[in-house]
Amino acid sequence: MRKGNSHEHQEGQGIHEEQGIHEGLAGFPDDETLWITEVERLAKPRGRYLISFGPYTLSVHEDVLVKYRMVKGNAFTKQELEEIVVADERQQAYVEGLKALERKPRTRKEIEMKLRQKGIETGSIEYALNRLVEERLVDDESYARQWAQQRIRNHRKGKAWIRQELQQKGVDKSIISEALAEVSSDQEFEAALAAGRKKWNQTKGEAADRKRKTGAYLMRRGYSGEQVRKVINQLLKEDAYPDDEEEYFSFD
Repeated sequence: MRKGNSHEHQEGQGIHEEQGIHEGLAGFPDDETLWITEVERLAKPRGRYLISFGPYTLSVHEDVLVKYRMVKGNAFTKQELEEIVVADERQQAYVEGLKALERKPRTRKEIEMKLRQKGIETGSIEYALNRLVEERLVDDESYARQWAQQRIRNHRKGKAWIRQELQQKGVDKSIISEALAEVSSDQEFEAALAAGRKKWNQTKGEAADRKRKTGAYLMRRGYSGEQVRKVINQLLKEDAYPDDEEEYFSFD
């Protein structure tokens, strides 16, 4: 930790902490009692304080300051401060995890990637993730269920598409399977029919061209060959094509 507590040092310390970078306690003496001589709130990042031990300084989160009673006049050893630094890194990881969740829910893997990008140490990331999971702020099971229903209902995507999306978000395969099992065949068919009908009506030409283009479109959206076949047959009926135009083969 660098010595001094100038305004420039405070600004630099705030920038480093905001980026998740901790300098450690290398500059602190090993066998001296370290008395807190000053406690100052930092303008940035929010919720952090600069603790001065004479010429030595350490930045901590407000929650850590309160937990360890880091007030002017209290004394600590370097070993005790090392414990505090670890606690602060964990708290910072947790706070960054909360920030990542401010705009929308995220999976455990997505939060992990966000924290790694900030240079946070692996142990602190695991601590933050476990705490967020325990508090039900990160819940991959709930996330997968909601994602599947939303993508089927609002975006008219098929199960194969949704499965790939959730895999990319780091959701466990068993959780994905459970979420997709809650999407009924009728739900998926209605979504496929709505998407297929739009494409069908936009496509000109003979029945064979319309079937080919609509079928390929639905397959790209993640629908199974069986669902595509059912949709094509329904669209043929709606347009009063003869029965011999119906599809009896799979698009798989």
